[in-house]
Amino acid sequence: MKDIVKTTKLYAILSIVVLMSTLLALLPEKEGFGDKKDELKTQARTQSRVQTQTQQVQPQTRIPVLLYHRLGPVVADSMTITTADFESHLKYLKRNGYTVIPLRELVDYYLGKVRQLPPRAVAIVADDGHKSVYTYMLPLVKQYHVAVTLFIYPSAISNASYAMTWNQLREIKETGLFDFQSHTYWHPNFKREKKRLAPKEYEKSVDMQLKKSKEKLEKELGVKVDMLAWPFGIYDDNLIAKATEAGYVAGFSIERRYTSSSDNVMALPRFLINAENRGKSFENILTGAAPAIKVDK
Repeated sequence: MKDIVKTTKLYAILSIVVLMSTLLALLPEKEGFGDKKDELKTQARTQSRVQTQTQQVQPQTRIPVLLYHRLGPVVADSMTITTADFESHLKYLKRNGYTVIPLRELVDYYLGKVRQLPPRAVAIVADDGHKSVYTYMLPLVKQYHVAVTLFIYPSAISNASYAMTWNQLREIKETGLFDFQSHTYWHPNFKREKKRLAPKEYEKSVDMQLKKSKEKLEKELGVKVDMLAWPFGIYDDNLIAKATEAGYVAGFSIERRYTSSSDNVMALPRFLINAENRGKSFENILTGAAPAIKVDK
């Protein structure tokens, strides 16, 4: 009799368990629980893995910065190219689908402020503030509507016969196509200055060159100056630290190669353009076929 009672109780319990399992199976699945939760976790892990793989294969952005100094009807010296050659460069860029971006945009990209640059991007700059920029470069920049950054050393402006005036720079600024940045105050050779001056005098001179140039350009032109072209392409760790302290966020050398994300943003390279860079030679710079040249500082 006892065995029959036990068996009956056991069947009753099993029946209840089966009934509850059936009812649970019929209930709708709640968001965030059970299999749904596991599915979401799996999707998140898969998405994260894909993003990581995409970042790993993302190509390194390499951009040529084209550096000019002087223009004219004829080649007067090693830093001069003809106006016709400069126009041929602008025509080549336009014909072959290049986008001339402001140098500021390139710097912001390397500083992480801009997510991406347009394809076939290139930047144009000119050092020194020579009067030929006003006479010969300005009309072509306006005609082709390209962005140009001028690196100026203020001591020459409205003083030296070869340089532009402050009024000419203000007129250039009105086009909205030019930016103005520092080339130190009077373009010293820091390597020679370091040998010539006592340590304290040299440090004081460096501070003056970096700060006075920035202050003068900002005062005269009402622009933000935080980029620097190193005179003669000369820089070292101490100069970079000084420039950073003075408020510069980017610096540029004259090493003839593409910029890349692996470069120190305080020593980005530029292709110094001269009279030999015409036709195929100029094309090689844009296509990456030109040999990279590191300047001995």
